[in-house]
Amino acid sequence: MNGPWFVELLARNGDVLHRQCVDRLPIRIGRGYDNDVILDDDYAAAAHAVVEQDAAGRLLLHDLGTRNGIVIRGKRRQDAELTGDTVVRIGHTALRVRAADCPVVPELVDRTFHGWEGVLPGAAGLLLAGGVALLARWLGDTEYFALVRYAEALAGGLAAALLWGGIWACANRLFARHARLGRHLFVFGCGAAALAGYALLGSTLGYAFSAEGFTHYASHVATVLIAGMIYFHLCTIRPRNRLRYRWVCAGCAVLCSGLILAGNVQRTGRLSDELYMSVLMPPAIRVSPDHGVDEFMRDVEAMKGPLDRSRGRKPGDDDIDD
Repeated sequence: MNGPWFVELLARNGDVLHRQCVDRLPIRIGRGYDNDVILDDDYAAAAHAVVEQDAAGRLLLHDLGTRNGIVIRGKRRQDAELTGDTVVRIGHTALRVRAADCPVVPELVDRTFHGWEGVLPGAAGLLLAGGVALLARWLGDTEYFALVRYAEALAGGLAAALLWGGIWACANRLFARHARLGRHLFVFGCGAAALAGYALLGSTLGYAFSAEGFTHYASHVATVLIAGMIYFHLCTIRPRNRLRYRWVCAGCAVLCSGLILAGNVQRTGRLSDELYMSVLMPPAIRVSPDHGVDEFMRDVEAMKGPLDRSRGRKPGDDDIDD
C-alpha cells in the first residue's frame, strides 16, 4: 500500500461521513488533540490506537491499552490487519483506512429519475391521496351532505399520505442520505389511486357481468398493489437492488395471499373473501340477463332433494323433528 492514506469515518449504513487524508505513518487515532485523526467520541481514549506498516507492507492497527479497545465484526482485538474494506469500531465510531492506490468499483448507472423528485411529485401524490379519500367518502355517504364529513375525509387522506411518505422518507434519509419525500408521497398517491380504481372497476364489472371473482378475491389484488408500492419505495432508497426487491416483494405478496386464503377457509370454509357479492348498483349497469322470481324458485326447489338427502331424509318425508 502506498500513501497518502485516508481515514474514513462511516455511518451505520456504511456511507462515508468524513474522510481525512494523512501523508505519513504511523497514524495516531484518539480523542486527544495531539492525534493525527481526532475522534469526537466520549468512548474513545485520548490515545486510542495507532496505524503502522510492517516489513511486508501490510497496514496494522494496534490498541494502545484502552478500556474499550478496538472491535472488528463484533470481536475485540488487540491488533488487526487493515485491508481497504476492514471496518473497525473505536468507541462508538466506525472507520476504515484506505491507501491512495485502493481500487474503487465502477460507477453505477443512475436510475434515480431526478425529474420525479421535489415539490411537484409530492403535491401530485397528496392530490391523489386526497381525491381518493373524498371519492371513498362520497361513495359511502348515505346521509345528507355535510361539509365537515368531507373535510374530515380529506384530512384523513392527507394525514395518511404524510405519515406513510414520512416513514419512507426517514428510511431514505437514514440509508441513502436524501429523504426524497416528494417521490415517496407520489408513490403513495399512485398506489392509493390504483387501489381505489380497482375497487371501483372490479365492483362495476362484477355487478355488470355477474363475475363474482372480481369482489370475492379483491384482497389478493390489493396485496399485489401494496407489494408494488413497497417495491417502488425500496427502489427509491436503493435503486441498484431492483432484482432483489422484486423477489422479496413477490414473495411477501404470495405469503400474504396464502395467509388470506387460509384465514378465509378457517373462518367460512371458503377461499373467497365473502360468501356473496354484496355490491349494489343501478340496474342500468347490468349486462348479464336478470333472473326472475320463477327461476329462483325453481332453483330453490331443485336444492330441496340434495339437502334432504344430506340430512338423512327422503324427499317425500315430512319435516318433523324426532
